[in-house]
This record gives sequence, C-alpha cells and structure tokens, in this order.
Amino acid sequence: MGHDTTNSTTLSERDSKALLADYSVPIAGERFVGTPAAAVEAANELGYPVVAKLNGDAIAHKTERGLVKLRLGDAAAVEQAATDLLAAARADDGEVDVLIAPMISGNRELIAGIVRDPQFGPTVMLGVGGILAEAVADVVFRPAPVDAITALEMIDDLATQKLLGEFRGEAAVDRSQLVEVLTGLGRLAAERSDVASVDINPLIVEASGRVVAVDGLVELAAAATDRAVLRARPSDEQFQALFEPRGVVVSGASTHPGKFGFVSLHNILASGFAGAVFGTNLKGEEVLGIQTVADIAEVPDGAADLVFVCTPAVGNPDLLRACAAKGIRAAFLTSAGYGEADEAGQRAEDELVALADDLGILLAGPNGQGVVSTPVDLCAQIVAPNPPAGGIGVASQSGNFVSTFLNMSRASGVGISRAISAGNAAAVSVADYLDWYADDDATNVGLAYIEGITDGQGLINRLAGAADRKPLVLVKGGATEGGAQAAASHTGALAANDKIFDGACRSVGISRAPSVSAAFDAAATFATQPLPAGPNVMVLTTVGGWGVVTADAITSADDLVLMDIPSDLEASIDELLPPRWSKNNPIDCAGGETRDTVPDVMALCAAHPEVHSIIYLGLGIQSNQARMMREGRFFPDHGLERIVGYHERQDARFAEAAHELSVSTGKPILTCTELAVADPDNAGPAAVRATGRLCYSSGGQAVAALSHLVRRQMYRSARGL
Repeated sequence: MGHDTTNSTTLSERDSKALLADYSVPIAGERFVGTPAAAVEAANELGYPVVAKLNGDAIAHKTERGLVKLRLGDAAAVEQAATDLLAAARADDGEVDVLIAPMISGNRELIAGIVRDPQFGPTVMLGVGGILAEAVADVVFRPAPVDAITALEMIDDLATQKLLGEFRGEAAVDRSQLVEVLTGLGRLAAERSDVASVDINPLIVEASGRVVAVDGLVELAAAATDRAVLRARPSDEQFQALFEPRGVVVSGASTHPGKFGFVSLHNILASGFAGAVFGTNLKGEEVLGIQTVADIAEVPDGAADLVFVCTPAVGNPDLLRACAAKGIRAAFLTSAGYGEADEAGQRAEDELVALADDLGILLAGPNGQGVVSTPVDLCAQIVAPNPPAGGIGVASQSGNFVSTFLNMSRASGVGISRAISAGNAAAVSVADYLDWYADDDATNVGLAYIEGITDGQGLINRLAGAADRKPLVLVKGGATEGGAQAAASHTGALAANDKIFDGACRSVGISRAPSVSAAFDAAATFATQPLPAGPNVMVLTTVGGWGVVTADAITSADDLVLMDIPSDLEASIDELLPPRWSKNNPIDCAGGETRDTVPDVMALCAAHPEVHSIIYLGLGIQSNQARMMREGRFFPDHGLERIVGYHERQDARFAEAAHELSVSTGKPILTCTELAVADPDNAGPAAVRATGRLCYSSGGQAVAALSHLVRRQMYRSARGL
C-alpha cells in the first residue's frame, strides 16, 4: 500500500536541503537572505558567479515561474536579481527570502531521489539528470535501504556509462561518493516513513568528479498504511500431495472426449502415471477402462492424495469436505465462475479458500489448466502437451504460457520437472510454487510468468528467498496496479512501474527476461550449463560472418567481455590451424578443420584459465550437405553413403565434445546453429539435444542466455554467496 498524498506537503528548499544533508547528500554552500543588500554581501562571501532563487515554504518548482537567476557575475547583477525575485513573490507563497549559492559548473548532470511506490514501497533512484531527465529516462531503481554493493550495481546499470568516466577533460565520477549519496537516500527512505518522495535534480558532477546537489525537494505525506500480508505458504506435505500423489481422483470424469473430465483422465493415463487413478461420475460409467464411482465416498480411504476437479463451482464445497474425509490433501480446480467472473464469484472463491484452509487442503486454482510432475509421470491437464523430464520448474498465472513453455521443452529437448498454472491463485500464488521448487531436488531452476501484481513488496520478499537457493527466471505481463505516487517531482514522473519492478528483481538476484521465449532460453541455460567464473567469452566459429555478428552481440552486452586471445592460447592454436586463421577472438578456423580440429581447439580454449565460457558456431554444416546427398538421386552410390555417414558422425562428435568439455571443465559451452530450428533432425542439433542441452538457433540467442548466467554469478560473487 502507498501513502495518502492528498494532504502531502513539499518542504521548502531550505528545509529539504537541511534534511538531505543529514543523509550524506552534498549540498553546495549557500545563504538565505531577506534583502538585496544582504544578497550582495552573501555573494561577496561565496565568490562569483552565483545563483539567486526565491525561496519559500509554499514554493516548489521555481523554474516554471522564473524564480531562478543564473550566472550572476557581480554585485550589481545580484542586487537586481534579488530585487526582481522579491517583487515576484505572491501572497500564496507565504514568507519568502532569497537563496544565494555558488554557480556550480560541470558538463554532466545526474538525478537522484526517492519514490514511495504503492506496490514496492520506498525505492531509491539514480539517473541521467538535468532538463533532459524525463526525455532520456536513463534511470535505475532499487528498494530501500540500499547497501554499498547495490549502490555500485545501480551506477553500473546506467546505460550512459560514458558520462561516468573521464569526460571532456573532466575526471571520472567519484563512485565512492555517489555510493554514499545512494546509501544515504536509502537510509532516509527506510527511517522516515513520512517522506513520500525526494527529488535531487540536478546532481552536478564537477570537474574533479565529485558530485554536489544544487536543487533538492522533499515531499512529505501521511505515513504508509499497512500493506496486504501474504498468506502462509502451503506445507511441504501438501505440495508433495499435489506433485507426487499416491493416487489421483478425477472429479467429473466424462465419456465425452471433448469435456475436461475426459481429457484430464486421458492425459493422466496416457502419461504413464503409476499411482492409483479414480474417477467420479454421477452415472458410474466406465471411462477409458476406469470404473468410475458416483460419489467420492466410494473411493478407498487413503488411496489418493490429489483430486483433479472438473465439476461445476456450485458443488465444490461439498466435494472438498468429502475429499478431506478420504485423506485427500490437495485439490486442483479447473472450475470457472469464481473471482474472474463477478463479485458473487469472488465471494464464492473466498469462501472456498477459507473452507480449504479449515480442511487442510492445498487449493490450486480455481480456473486453472493443470499440473505436471515428470518425476512421477503425472500429466493432469485439460490440454496437451506432456513434456520430457528435466530440471525446469514452471509456474504461471496464465495457463496458455504453461503450454508455451511445455511446447518449447518438447521442441528443445530441455525437460521440465514440475509445471502448474496457478489460475486465479486464490490460495496458492506463483511465488509459493517457486519457493517450493527452490527446495525440490528434481528442480534446477524456477521459471515463471506473472501479471496483475497486488503486493509487490510481499511478492519480491518471497521470491528473494527462492532466488537465493536456485536460479529464478521471471517474465511479467502487464503493469502493476497503481503507480508511483510522487507528486511534484521529476523522480515520480520517471518512476515507471516496470522500471521499479526491474530494480526490485535485480536487487534480489532474479533473472528477468523480456519475453516468454527469452525466459525459456534463460531457464534452459541455467538448467543445463554451469555458472561461469567470470565474464570472458571466447567465440569458436567455422564461418567468419557468424563470428562477427556474435562478437557484436557480446560487445553490446553489459555483462560480457569479448576477451582478447591470450598469447599462449594463440600459439597453441597456431599448431592446429593453417596460417590464415583469424588469430583473434572470434577464432575463425578459416576452413582449416580436419577430423579433430574443432574438438581440439575447443579443448584448448576450455582449458585456458582466462576463458570463462565459449560460444561455438557452425555445427551441422557437414550434415546439412549430407542431407542433400542422402535425399538426392545419386545416393547411396558414388561413395555417398560413406561420406554422408562420416559427415553426420563428425557433427555428432562435435556436439558431444562440447558437452563433455563443459562437464569436465565446469565452464559453459553454448552451441549455436540455425539448423536447431531449420532442420532439428540434423545430426548436429540432434546430438546437442541428446546431451540434454539447449541448441541455440543464433549467436545472439546464446549471448542473451549467457548474460543471465554471468549476471547471476556476479550477483552471488559480490555478496559472497
């Protein structure tokens, strides 16, 4: 929840700066005077040129009213400026005086501040400032308080890094001082719940690299109201009943192949679930070889842990009571007509949640698509597909995106451990599932789609614990409800919900992806590749153009380094490749490949201590030619059968070498070819899939995925994790 800003108060510049100075914000020397003569005396003491401003408790934005006079170079200019400013005062300005301050100069301006977001609470901001602040919108946010590590990460996350280094003859920004400013603002936000916003614009970078605030406004408002409290997460025993049940009851099993009660029962049986399977049907019909019963009371006591509900909402309260009597501890509800429908549906949903709590039943849904658990061959869904087994745990507020992730799993061969659509998430949230996945031995990485955030702080707090224990990849749809309420400040105007959410994710080590496909790529990479020790990337390619484009992508990535090839590695590779090879990174084999060249060069790179990861391009070229030979009218004569087999074995061997070297060295080796999509049966990408790894369709796709690994390693390393 946020502040009530209807009765907010903006402090005068004098009071704002006094408060900010107590929290490590450097303020320029200045004087407050009541007469033109006193203004001249103050200017003489401070030294010319100076700035003059009209100051008053009711005056916030001075520039719009012409209440700021810049570059006053002598006593006459100061006297005239002070006279004009005092004459410009209005009755509603209250008591006024004139501020005289040194004219601080610098070619660079930053903006810093605080915004108290209704979803994510007090948040610290840093960005490029001045008159272009809102136009450029190069800003980053982190939840308050902010420690020194996080402050440095904020500085590094600014896109306009050139402004922070040596610039037009001026020194690089003093990062240690800027860290003090950000951590100070974080303390202010945490200690003063009545501070609704702080706007320091500009924060000028002087030629020495030191920063100084020449403008600062603080807005006060009523103390924050209590925010919603997250429900307690279901117990491990309840999650066990959901994902690894001894038996499953399909409530509302049907003989009609178009109904949920038929499809879900079919999918449970077709997926090979080895536990007991039951169905309820008012007529007691046989469905797919299962003799259904008319009432749940006829299911043997203790034979099932999970009920998959395909019955109308009206009968679900009695159904849950009957299930509890049979020892069932988890229920997945496909039933619609609840909170997504209308107010009456919301009341019914709330009552059902309360009932499930009283009965000790985990309530998944309602209005959900299903649950998948590959360790027990369970696919209890009202739609396909059934994915291969693997290490990705999926939780989504959208059932459609569960299907998307599972389809991507089938296409890529990178498998799923658990998957669930949260539906209305009435009792169990996406964060709850991800938190359980973080302790699940079958899951290596959490993957989630979320939308409709109503308690941003609570969500991030719960996800933070999960992200500490396992990698967590998140993609968000839509905007958070409400927005940053920071009236009368540039900080508030720049505080787009998405930027605040992104900063919250970065602060706790969550890997946020820009799209559903990029999210799956990141999760699949976490699930199948080790974390690199650092950012240095070596590119190995059999074709020059692919290497150039991939090198460009690495150079553009904030977290990766296209390393220079070490001299000893260059000398070793010289012995394997002809003199025309590139002799730099990317390593272009220049058509000099022999039977062992690619594995041997890859092995030299992987073994070198300065190389942290490798991107390998060009897999499948030989097998692509082999496919044309195999499909042509001359096959298998003219020696084609032998050469086709050789080409296909070579590409498979290259893929296997990449996998084995990654395992033996503990370094990521990402293999890329467009044939992963264009011809997935090609021996190269097929062999990559057989190793359990993702075959990337382009160097850019691999670079984006690798960035997530490097970012997580940097986050954990900076915090000693």
